[in-house]
Amino acid sequence: MRRLVVLTVVCGALLGTLFMTAFGQGATREASYALPGPASRLLPVGPPTPLTVALHNGLRIQLPVAQSRVTAIGYHSSGDGVLPLTPLGHQGNEGVLSRLAHKIFGGGHGGFVYYQLGGGDTAMLDVGAAPGTDVYAPVDGTIVGISDYVLDGRAYGSRIDIQPSAAPSLVVSLTHLTPDPALTVGSTIAASGTKVGRVVDLSGVEKQALAKYTQDAGNHVSIELRPAATLTLP
Repeated sequence: MRRLVVLTVVCGALLGTLFMTAFGQGATREASYALPGPASRLLPVGPPTPLTVALHNGLRIQLPVAQSRVTAIGYHSSGDGVLPLTPLGHQGNEGVLSRLAHKIFGGGHGGFVYYQLGGGDTAMLDVGAAPGTDVYAPVDGTIVGISDYVLDGRAYGSRIDIQPSAAPSLVVSLTHLTPDPALTVGSTIAASGTKVGRVVDLSGVEKQALAKYTQDAGNHVSIELRPAATLTLP
């Protein structure tokens, strides 16, 4: 009986340590990646340092906004035909069991934080930034379409469609931005190097889930991936 009591106490202590470590370090890790304050985002900046934020098979999606201008990164579901992305980094709002599992078995601890915005899907990538922020190409490729981005029958900015050099059977689409005047269909672009537009303010026309994790209205540029055969122009 005494051995059973001792064993129970030891097991309880180990479980307590695991929970405290998982939750305590998780909170510290998120705090260490705090984003810069709004004032620093007003300073002129250049293109982003190349940083892969998501994958689809062999295709790498690069951060389209300079790191100092990013307010938050999030994923959510999208329409039919959109292909899922594999997020890099670690989920800042993952559940208790997922955090504990990652602590015990590893994984889920990348160098930056992203948030699951709803639906449990990772089809749409939202990269938060203030309106007017420069947006750069997330992949190497060719511009195959520039069209209006329509909400409730009205155009708000544009949709820019890119055929990636690394995956020509796919199309990467960006929305929630106005295109750069120099950009035309047929333009060749370089990931993290070619400016494609600027973030547009849509806070007055749609609810922006990213706002839950930012200090502003949650404006952002959105990125999604489709097979080229399913691309339909408005």
